[in-house]
Amino acid sequence: MSEVNVTIHGNQYNIACDAGQEQRVHDLANFVNARVSEIAPAGSGVNDKHALVLTSIVMADELFDSRDAATNGNKIDPNTLQITQEDEGQIVDAIDHMKARIDKIAGGLGGV
Repeated sequence: MSEVNVTIHGNQYNIACDAGQEQRVHDLANFVNARVSEIAPAGSGVNDKHALVLTSIVMADELFDSRDAATNGNKIDPNTLQITQEDEGQIVDAIDHMKARIDKIAGGLGGV
């Protein structure tokens, strides 16, 4: 396990990653930093946390658009989506995990 120090929107973060993935983490952080620099001023963000959330939402929207384009525009109708209880449990666990990570990151911003 390695640790990489990255800077995003003027804040430094230590990110744990697998050995050999350090450059990938740097590249991803640089991409995110560039997107925050583009998006944050347009969002009239009042603080770094708001800027990062806004950027995350824009990037997620772009990812969803790319995913939809990759499936030739065949979007899944959420009204016909069938998931098992096991799938639902895994989804809930993943959301809880993401929430914990967001809370940890937000706590590290120190009330910015």
